[in-house]
Amino acid sequence: MTVGRPGIDAIGPKTSAFVPHDLLAPIPAIGRGPLSGLSAVVKDVFDIAGERAGGGSPEWLADAAPAASTAPALLQLLNAGATIVGKTVCDEFVYSVTGANAHYGTPVNPRAPDRLPGGSSSGSASAMAAGACDFALGTDTGGSVRVPAALCGVFGIRTSHGRVPIGGVLPMAPSFDSVGWFAASAGVLRRVGDHLLGPGRVAATIDRVLLATDLLDSADPEVEAGVQQFVSRLHRDLPQPEEIALSDGAISDWVECFRVVQAFETWLTFGDWITANAPQLGPGIDERMRYAAAVTADQVAEARSLRDVIRKRLNDVVRPGTIVLIPTVACIAPRLDASAEDLQRFRSRTMAYTCVAGLGALPQVSVPIGLAGGAPIAMSMLSWAGGDEDVLDAAARIAVHCAP
Repeated sequence: MTVGRPGIDAIGPKTSAFVPHDLLAPIPAIGRGPLSGLSAVVKDVFDIAGERAGGGSPEWLADAAPAASTAPALLQLLNAGATIVGKTVCDEFVYSVTGANAHYGTPVNPRAPDRLPGGSSSGSASAMAAGACDFALGTDTGGSVRVPAALCGVFGIRTSHGRVPIGGVLPMAPSFDSVGWFAASAGVLRRVGDHLLGPGRVAATIDRVLLATDLLDSADPEVEAGVQQFVSRLHRDLPQPEEIALSDGAISDWVECFRVVQAFETWLTFGDWITANAPQLGPGIDERMRYAAAVTADQVAEARSLRDVIRKRLNDVVRPGTIVLIPTVACIAPRLDASAEDLQRFRSRTMAYTCVAGLGALPQVSVPIGLAGGAPIAMSMLSWAGGDEDVLDAAARIAVHCAP
């Protein structure tokens, strides 16, 4: 059990994992249950009765009304015995993977304090890595749980699209949005899944493991070497991996497909409000919103047609019983003082790794596997749609090999 928020209280207001409009007091469990004694923090996109969700934007927060009810996913946790102890910072309008927020600051990366924490669920990963909670909730559209899990050196899951109730959660791009969570151990990650994952399980015994060489080969050398070394230790826990070019040489087309659909849906979500209120958007967010506003119906129709093709390929390859091993991201976390150009390159490279699960509506678990240059590196296991419980079980089996 985690009591209080160790490691967080001394952090300055511009590096805190927690929003300025944090909870005035913990939200106690509704009753005793399997999660009794565990504390959780939640990304500032979940409705909590009587509270306002800011979505990383002070201006959106100021215009928001207090929620009339609490998001169903949070109620499931409270009913299972968990206590919610805080609300965490996220990237502005959850439209980034760096973890920097021009308005609230950048939550510290406890495992690499001179580097970014990753986003958009940056505060949740930061709090988890600092030991301020037992698990942390986030959302993942284009990598927003997987990336900060990797950069902060904790376990994280993006769930199959639709497996966890998304009601009462600020949307971004609804056809990709998924609830996810972080934990310091694979056991707690799995335990939370017992109480959040809803209908739609497709149970299967893992009998085939694929190593995505196209994504592995394009990672930085230290990440590639770390993944190869980690995979070599898994022969007692998983079938011998087979090599595969997962994207069949078309990963740049996959990235652009994801980018177009995500941008179009994001503008549908926020565009009217942005047009009416003209908020001061932070660097990077402003440019992405301008791009999103310009995506046409014809462009998104073409992209959605390609997504259907990609999803069919993924369903054919990642059949029940199959998991795919990939680096979670291609490199270690960028430095806090990275240039705008370096951050854009990081984002573009990262999307090649994170777009896959979104396009396929697949679950993906990121596991910490070691350090490179003093910063965490991670490997992911991608499984079939509905295979969340089985890939979580696989993560628990290989956890003995993971970095602390």
